[in-house]
Amino acid sequence: MKSLEELKKIREKAQQDLALRNKNAKVKLIVGMGTSGIAAGAREILKTLVEEITKNNLTDVIVTQTGEKGFSSAEPIVEVEEEGKDRVIYGNVTVDIAKEIVKEHIIGGKVLVQYTITK
Repeated sequence: MKSLEELKKIREKAQQDLALRNKNAKVKLIVGMGTSGIAAGAREILKTLVEEITKNNLTDVIVTQTGEKGFSSAEPIVEVEEEGKDRVIYGNVTVDIAKEIVKEHIIGGKVLVQYTITK
């Protein structure tokens, strides 16, 4: 059994993670969580993005999910929507690529063309 203090810490972390998924923000990261995305590892990508956003104290970025996007051969997929910019879709995202998306694209403002896919 966990102590009350441990349970409070778990609750606070869960609330922070939910806040990253529910608020209005300038940048939205959308992870494809349909069956093919989940089978390809999208849950781990979603978790990694939330952790990286939290670790870097990015308060104007949210992480959310969607269903199938029609790119099952490119799963896991992460879309980046930024105010005033074209949507960027990354395919075959790994944990390392997810970290790079946060560092280079979200923080650094550089689209990682080598990982993008087009409709």
